[in-house]
Amino acid sequence: MTETTPGWLSSDDLEQARAQMPILYVEAVPVRVDDSGEVTSIGLLLRIGPDGTVSRTLVSGRVLHHERVRDALLRHLEKDLGPVALPLVPASLQPFTVAEYFPTQGITPFHDPRQHAVALAYIVPVTGDCRPRQDALDLVWFSPQEAADPLVQNEMPGGQGVLLKQALAHVGCLS
Repeated sequence: MTETTPGWLSSDDLEQARAQMPILYVEAVPVRVDDSGEVTSIGLLLRIGPDGTVSRTLVSGRVLHHERVRDALLRHLEKDLGPVALPLVPASLQPFTVAEYFPTQGITPFHDPRQHAVALAYIVPVTGDCRPRQDALDLVWFSPQEAADPLVQNEMPGGQGVLLKQALAHVGCLS
């Protein structure tokens, strides 16, 4: 694992950077697949937001200075799903989509009031035991049909429901 400690910004420095430039993120849709590689379930985290609201989210986080995208993806998967989730990071780091989050609503379906962010989005099969850590309350596994339900997607903040729908379409789970 790449040493990332020197890449952290203080809270003030991060706030200043967010105000002046886009910040690079990775987002992961954790999935379980069967022996033929077909997606059988999608994992969504249950979190409490800064305003106290409970929502479902994807694995997400910043790419640090001097950190490879692959390492950032692994770091956030381990942080959110636990050290024995055993994620299978794709051999090609081409994302299934790029989500552009803006502080102003309506420019794209994605909104983050803190910043302009660009997120590389990946679908990542996990084979191990997932136990949410840090600020996640729980990890709930949904069937592709359940995850495609607009009620589930509406529980996701900032347009992540749109990203989930794109992921489902990418793996052929939308009819």
